Amino acid sequence: MAELSQLLKQATGVLAARGEGVLLYDEDDRRYLDFTAGIGVTSTGHCHPRVVEAAQRQVGTLIHAQYTTVMHRPLLDLVDRLGEVLPAGLDRMFFANSGSEAIEAALRLTRQATGRPNVIVFHGGFHGRTVAAASMTTSGTKFRSGFSPLMGGVHVSPFPDPGHFGWPVEQATDFALAQLDYVLQTLSTPADTAAFFVEPVLGEGGYVPANERFLAGLRERADAHGILLVIDEVQTGFGRTGKFWGGDHFGARADVLVTAKGLASGFPLSAIAASSALMEKAWPGSQGGTYGANAVACAAALATLDVIRDEKLVENSAERGAQLKQSLQTVADKHEQITDVRGLGLMIGNEFRDADNKPDPVTATAVQQEAARRGLLLLTCGAWGQVVRFIPALVVSADEIDEAVGVWSDTVNAIVDN
Repeated sequence: MAELSQLLKQATGVLAARGEGVLLYDEDDRRYLDFTAGIGVTSTGHCHPRVVEAAQRQVGTLIHAQYTTVMHRPLLDLVDRLGEVLPAGLDRMFFANSGSEAIEAALRLTRQATGRPNVIVFHGGFHGRTVAAASMTTSGTKFRSGFSPLMGGVHVSPFPDPGHFGWPVEQATDFALAQLDYVLQTLSTPADTAAFFVEPVLGEGGYVPANERFLAGLRERADAHGILLVIDEVQTGFGRTGKFWGGDHFGARADVLVTAKGLASGFPLSAIAASSALMEKAWPGSQGGTYGANAVACAAALATLDVIRDEKLVENSAERGAQLKQSLQTVADKHEQITDVRGLGLMIGNEFRDADNKPDPVTATAVQQEAARRGLLLLTCGAWGQVVRFIPALVVSADEIDEAVGVWSDTVNAIVDN
């Protein structure tokens, strides 16, 4: 009898049967608060009626129209609609299926456009699991080990993570920028460096926000040396951080923006956006794919944009995120093991450390598992798995935040105090 790979490790034991908003129900109809959102994918919640209706309507007319063979209206309409929310100047788009695939498309574009072989990524970043994307990922060894050799031409520079270094953010930023200059001086000369790839908030790396001065420093160095700045908005985009794009918090200006996850409320769709002048430097035939810009996924993405606009979900993310962060900090203030509550919007991490101030994945996992047993679904992240993250759908209500924090508080009390 065939079975799933035993290497697939489940974060919870839930067998989901249906979902509505931020709620999941198992086959016994037990209710769970889903504060994972499919790792940030179900931006409009589970089965939003407008997304469901758009997808059902599209399934009845055209499912797959391969977009290097024929065009279809949902794709053309989506390009127009994304033009309304993308940062100024990013007016050309390429669509794929996953974040990893979009990252690799951005990598290919930047190398071809500049004629340079190398890229610089930042420690703790997660960019995907395919070979090139995994070669650019440093949030944990599990994503990149055991299938060497990895892709060459990738150099790693520090991210300004105050908690990791034990420094104030300004000192961490000074260090990160100085080390970037050192990398450019010793490992990858600017003349060989095609791009910087950076997340506005480290995702798998522990929900650590960047800051304005760091991203401005990247922009300054990129402009000075003809290097391209790629901002990975796969997890931070589409309102997740309380602004439409995570980089908007810091005034960051990307040459290439990568998006996926919340783009289509659960349907597989990703994209890169760049200026026309940059995109035309890619080599003919270098962009394509069988399932990219699937008609049903594009229809779902259009409905997602409508819901985000009409229900003011970016604003809700900011408001409910502030409520969530403040409430989680209140819990943390009662427990020395929770050393930091951080993040932006509805992307909040709680870091656990032991009495020696070492990362404590054992307690983090125990709390995450017990929360699931009590009806609250969460995930861990961070290099050691020491961070428990809250990432609910953008439709989450104030009452649902309060309920989730109540379960969290009881769970932490039960695990940490025993």
